[in-house]
Amino acid sequence: MSTSDPLNLNRSSHILIVYLMASPRSGFAIVTPASRGIGFALARYLLQHTDLPIIATARRNSDNLRHRLLCGMENSAAEQRLSVFDVDVTEEPTVRSLADDIRQTHPKAPLRLALTVPGILHVEKSPSQIDAHATLESFKVNTIGPMLLMKHLTPFLPTRSSPLFDPLDGEVKLPQHAIYAMMAARVGSVSDNRMGGWYSYRASKAAVFQLAKTLDLYLEGKCADRAISLAMHPGTVKTDFTNSYQDGREMLSAEESAERLLGVLGSLGLEGRGRCWDWKGCEVRP
Repeated sequence: MSTSDPLNLNRSSHILIVYLMASPRSGFAIVTPASRGIGFALARYLLQHTDLPIIATARRNSDNLRHRLLCGMENSAAEQRLSVFDVDVTEEPTVRSLADDIRQTHPKAPLRLALTVPGILHVEKSPSQIDAHATLESFKVNTIGPMLLMKHLTPFLPTRSSPLFDPLDGEVKLPQHAIYAMMAARVGSVSDNRMGGWYSYRASKAAVFQLAKTLDLYLEGKCADRAISLAMHPGTVKTDFTNSYQDGREMLSAEESAERLLGVLGSLGLEGRGRCWDWKGCEVRP
């Protein structure tokens, strides 16, 4: 980056606008990845129903994702509030680059809402179907990816001396503390496992319950009541991710799930920290 272009405006012409809009009392939100499914729906809903600056990521083709997120929106402020970056959660240099971009675009504003939703599904109905390469991929995306995001994004959360966030003017009401949310899954719950199967997915998502709790213990000491961590279960959502096992069963749309999840996050107080919550506001036990 040249010193004559400190905000790297040649690469991202909207950065200056977002930089001016983000404030310590409002903060910013990030959805990663947001290229499809529930991540895309969450980013769109936040753009449409909040006033927060939004950061979204895609593994590739971030310009295309930006176009799709803004498609059909008549509110020009949404375009000004949106930043989109290329991030592959399995490649730490790209996650580190995202953190560097955030330091440029939001040098003073804290992270108010993090929605980290990477996920991949390999279905093994019996132990004989377990494949080492596919299992490693499951853990890289579903477990290690969230860990790398946690490593590089948590420094942006408010500290115990930070002011509380102002209530939002938009339609989505969020608490005055920050929320760092990770996408788990009900099938990652050991206590709820009644059918078996899905070995790599269950195991890699079970780890997210532990990550959310462990991070929250850290935040409780570092941030006190200014930031919490938790896990989410979006319900059974009809997306490309679930194409292989829809079988005519009743499913939520990604948009319905996103709206319900954000409603739950807005209603949770500090007592919700370190736990997993589903789209109906019910706790999913580990």
